[in-house]
Amino acid sequence: MTSAFPVTRTLSRGFVAGPPVVLIHGFASSATADWPAENWADPLAAAGRETIVVHLPGHPGGPKVVEPEDATATRVVAALAECAGAGEVDVVGYSLGARLAWDLAAHPKASVRRLVLGGLSPREPFAAVDLRAARAAVQGGPSPDDPLTGAIAAMAAAGDAESLLNLVEGLASEPFDPGAGVPSAPTLFLAGREDFMAHGIEQLVARVPGARLRQVAGDHLGALVGVEFREAVFDFLGDR
Repeated sequence: MTSAFPVTRTLSRGFVAGPPVVLIHGFASSATADWPAENWADPLAAAGRETIVVHLPGHPGGPKVVEPEDATATRVVAALAECAGAGEVDVVGYSLGARLAWDLAAHPKASVRRLVLGGLSPREPFAAVDLRAARAAVQGGPSPDDPLTGAIAAMAAAGDAESLLNLVEGLASEPFDPGAGVPSAPTLFLAGREDFMAHGIEQLVARVPGARLRQVAGDHLGALVGVEFREAVFDFLGDR
């Protein structure tokens, strides 16, 4: 899986005020759910910005994940670099999208001007998932004893469970390692004040020279849909 994923592009409205903005959604969500056009593509277009909304593998609009080895972090990030193109871009990622955006910013084929990482966990959750128990659960078996595995299984069961669990396995084979490639682009971290999944995000902020952290209203799901989150992103990208 090294070719670009499907994307939804929205062009700027008659003038260009900055590089395209790449938007990368979270796990078991979708591009349309995390980045509704009326909240993201439309105001960015009005501000003179093109948007490139990525449809991740295993998710609505994205390719199926047939084998876990097709969806290692190396392969997924290489495909994201293809989506971003050869020119300069700004990148906004949320949750899983932020974890991938961290690596994308250090990819040799990507040129990231500004980086926004929302709802990012300093830990690798997928590596702790009991995939055998999760696969059994989505096929009608018992609910996993492990709360994290149960949560991932429930999220997968709401979509293309086989693809999503193959994605989990593929990404878990190359766990998130914040020390392996620190972003050099100006970076804004965003986290909901009630988001337990982003607990410890300060550890990541400390690794990135000059990075800023802003806490916004909401938990992991609520922060992304809030006005405070969008305003922080647009301010940082220079579109307000």
